[in-house]
Amino acid sequence: MNQRWSLDALYTSFDAPEFKKDMERLDQEIEKIQKWTTENFADTQNAAQKLEQYIRMMNEFYHLYTRLASFAHLTLSTEAKNEVALKYEDVFDEKATSLTKPEVTFVKWLGKLENLDAVISSNTYVKEHEFFIKEKADTNKYMLSDEEEILIAKMKNTGSNAWAKLQEMLSSTMLVDITVDGEQKKLPLPVIRNMAYSDNAQLRKTAYDAELASYKQIETSSAASLNGIKGEVITLAKMRGYESPLEMTVLNARMDMQTLDAMLTAIRESLPAFHKYYRKKGELLGYQNGLPFFEMFAPMGNAEMKFTYKEARDYIVKNFRTFSDKLADFAANAFDERWIDAEPREGKRGGAFCSNLHVIKESRILSNFDGSFSNMTTLAHELGHGYHGANLMEETYVNAEYPMPIAETASIFCETIVKEAALKNAKEEEAFTILENDISDAGQVIVDIYSRFLFESELFSRREEGAVSVNELKEIMMNAQKQAYGSGMDHNHLHSYMWVCKPHYYYASHNFYNFPYAFGLLFAKGLYAEYLKRGDEFVASYDKLLSVTGKKKIADVTLEMGIDVRSVEFWRGSLKLIEKDIEKFVNLK
Repeated sequence: MNQRWSLDALYTSFDAPEFKKDMERLDQEIEKIQKWTTENFADTQNAAQKLEQYIRMMNEFYHLYTRLASFAHLTLSTEAKNEVALKYEDVFDEKATSLTKPEVTFVKWLGKLENLDAVISSNTYVKEHEFFIKEKADTNKYMLSDEEEILIAKMKNTGSNAWAKLQEMLSSTMLVDITVDGEQKKLPLPVIRNMAYSDNAQLRKTAYDAELASYKQIETSSAASLNGIKGEVITLAKMRGYESPLEMTVLNARMDMQTLDAMLTAIRESLPAFHKYYRKKGELLGYQNGLPFFEMFAPMGNAEMKFTYKEARDYIVKNFRTFSDKLADFAANAFDERWIDAEPREGKRGGAFCSNLHVIKESRILSNFDGSFSNMTTLAHELGHGYHGANLMEETYVNAEYPMPIAETASIFCETIVKEAALKNAKEEEAFTILENDISDAGQVIVDIYSRFLFESELFSRREEGAVSVNELKEIMMNAQKQAYGSGMDHNHLHSYMWVCKPHYYYASHNFYNFPYAFGLLFAKGLYAEYLKRGDEFVASYDKLLSVTGKKKIADVTLEMGIDVRSVEFWRGSLKLIEKDIEKFVNLK
């Protein structure tokens, strides 16, 4: 099977006539929106009609813009040195700033409408976009002047956006020196990181040492990038009137601090159970002082859990079908129509992601597949993101934009389907391997994510006082890992460079891109438990839940399934499911 995606449904190349024609049309649309907003938002007459026309224009514009920008971004994610794609990414960043003034004008115009509810109710199309309109109206209090907003948008292109691109380029193109089977090699970072899953203990340790040593090449530049980005975020949060970058992030994620505090409280309570798991795994691997970081992903048991790409495809599709034909057919189509780029190679970014392309009603998925059980479940995870997008394709563009915490729900739910199916059909040794792998993944989403939350909190605190050095960044990361992993990990073998290899820290518009994963895992666990109770009739409710994620605040989305995420008891309940698995693992061997 072909492991490289096709982007032809977007454009065949940057030289394609369709691409060039759409580039011309993009400029025309930007000019039209700029002129229209200036003329029509000068007064509040015919407000409902103006709202409808503005939203229709924006839906049409973003379809065009995201088609063009996604082609550049997706090309660059697999070809880091593609100079044409790099150029166009800059072009699209700049063009996006052209809409800053129209959007600011729109938000401030909304603030002038004294009868907003009545205006919304008077027009069917406008009523369908009520949440979008009111959310924009709520941002009015955080808006600066037109001139300041335009300047900020433009300066980001030479500020945080530029720093992020630099760090991605460095990490995507860096080759790691490593000796494998007596042969000296230079390998891409994703290939080295995948060696953590090898069944060869010596290779795991060698890869870990080589990975940490390699970051010396880019640590100074990465630290400069991180300082530049976080410094900008702190400045903007203060200017806009947020209490902190965390408050800004939580509100922008359609969450509230009560929900975050409830979840973090339950996570902190659960840490001793995870520490017990890590100590037990360390003991089984022959370590007495806790688990060394390089053994974090060591496969357990003697089960041979390897997949070819085709086997992974068939396994996922077959088990998705136990949930619904709609989900299985979606996954089969994604594999068969080359929506997935799976092979690791030089110049390709590490990790995995899914890009939902609303304009063509498709998705594109990037992974670095090496045949492991974990990498197979990663494919299932990313297909879950794609399925979430598929349930939103009938919505307009602005009604399909959902926040990060709820974004991980469908992905982790799909992962759970595959893992539970694997456990059901597994032999004893395989069951042990799958159980350990599942707990390991949960540990990443609960314990490691918590360490990253602690790291980023401390980073913002120190960055307020000035630039944070490479040594300080390593120290903060080590302290965060010690606090989160506790006695479960060997403190002499942690990962002081996690701030370099995780791209999430470099997203200026998505700070604290860590707690959404914990939210997604625990919410998905709660949903899966509900599925086991309700059976087939759950499926339609689940699809409906996904379809409204762009039109409600998170607490209201979860209430669709009768779940109160502001209650610490809900989070404790989901964590108890993982804690039971940990007890089972500890007592198995």
